Amino acid sequence: MCDVISGPLSDIARRMSRYLAESWPHTALVIFTRECTGRPRKVAGQTEVVGQVTIEALEELKLTVPLGHHAVRSVRLSGGERWVWLVRDATDTLLVLFPRAEIDIPDPSGLAAVFGMVATSIRQQVAQAGPDYLAESRAASSARARTIDELTATHEATVAGILATLRSPRLDDRRARSIAADAASVALVAIRSTRAIDRVLGEERPAAAFTRLREEIVSLLRDRELDVEYVPPRADSPSIPGEVASGARAITKTAVLGLVGRGDSRLRIAWASDAQVLTVDVRDQGAGDVEIEALRRSLQGRVQALHAEAELESVPGWGCRVFVRLPLEPPVAAPDQTLLARLNPRQREVLVLVAMGKRNKVIADELGVAESTVKFHVAGVLKKLDVSTRGEAAALGVRAGLTPRPGVARGSTA
Repeated sequence: MCDVISGPLSDIARRMSRYLAESWPHTALVIFTRECTGRPRKVAGQTEVVGQVTIEALEELKLTVPLGHHAVRSVRLSGGERWVWLVRDATDTLLVLFPRAEIDIPDPSGLAAVFGMVATSIRQQVAQAGPDYLAESRAASSARARTIDELTATHEATVAGILATLRSPRLDDRRARSIAADAASVALVAIRSTRAIDRVLGEERPAAAFTRLREEIVSLLRDRELDVEYVPPRADSPSIPGEVASGARAITKTAVLGLVGRGDSRLRIAWASDAQVLTVDVRDQGAGDVEIEALRRSLQGRVQALHAEAELESVPGWGCRVFVRLPLEPPVAAPDQTLLARLNPRQREVLVLVAMGKRNKVIADELGVAESTVKFHVAGVLKKLDVSTRGEAAALGVRAGLTPRPGVARGSTA
């Protein structure tokens, strides 16, 4: 279970599937959670099965199982009737298992307990909004939005063409035209609803996100006697991507904890949002003796992951300020950056050191792993980047702007 919950969130379904394989044999697995706005479906197993399980179908399926319960039934999914095992955790996360045989769940309480740990891990990783999660979520959100826009545009044009043809006065079979037009209209509404469903799952209202932030900060500061002024964004502010909302909450909480770390003071926490940018403005009217560089380093990962801009200042006797501008749309990625998105965090870390000219033995020493492990990661990097040499991989990393992360040593390559 440590292996299941401690790895990258993007791969948690596959790790869980391997863990469940012996005790709960299955052909496919789907985890569905609203917590992950960028990738609410996490899947493993047969692609022909999981590829056809839509978010809309999962939403409907979740409502058939009470919170904290499980069920076994035949449902219409993936183009046909399928026998499934369902577990809905108390956190409102749904597990759908496609068993190898039409039988009841072996040890359902054991499966529920295992899934409960996985669901809690997902919730914690999302709440922490670490840089790796934010970067992966933003990439997934952008890719999904592009795909949906392309599909919607294609299908709208197709259905509009059908409607235009069927409404032509040259066609005299009125009933045929009526039936076909009704069917096409229904299809058009369903296609457009795909975009609406995705928007509901992938976006948050800034005012609602700020209300959630306020509750979290009240809990964080419950043992302190602080005068905190909250300035929410306008109630009519447009919706923002879920990963931006999660990142803004995490950045704000980090700033608050950094500013109040040296004693009690008066805080002002403000958000503002327009169509392009969400701004986070946290001010401390204290002594102004905060270690500003330490706070900058603690914010750096999330700020970079969201392509944000951060300004930090500290004036003795006047206080400190953290001001962050988070763009709602990510910049267009260069081709090299798109390739780097295929790498997991450890592979990116190894590529940084390769780009610095370090050999496998030196990299192994710096990362505290075996040299054979480094060779394995380097091979994975070359395969994912579709290059054949370390030099090519290093050049690609440099062109994409890959830089050593804070804390990575810069030892000698001798």
